[in-house]
Amino acid sequence: MGIIDNLEAMRARGQDSALLRYSLGNEYLKQAQIDQAIEHLAEATRQDPDYSAAWKLYGKALTQAERAAEAVEALHQGIEVAEAKGDAQAAKEMRVFLKRAQKALAAHRQ
Repeated sequence: MGIIDNLEAMRARGQDSALLRYSLGNEYLKQAQIDQAIEHLAEATRQDPDYSAAWKLYGKALTQAERAAEAVEALHQGIEVAEAKGDAQAAKEMRVFLKRAQKALAAHRQ
């Protein structure tokens, strides 16, 4: 049984949490299963809106899925959360992802 299977089994047993959803999103992203990653990362941010690491990974996954407008929105939210918590490193990383997403969005509009 792999990590994803173990995490999904935990969720099936009702052990749902933002951390579990973040972990699932991270593992799905590693496997290039971006749609599943996005689903779980969105749920992680819904369950814990102050989870800056989840926002960062959510924005990254949306960018990889070429959903730039959604990525820009998620990353703005994530930066606000990170700054409010004093999580400077996460905010800095999200600004890098935000620039990429904004470039992709601008290219898409042309």
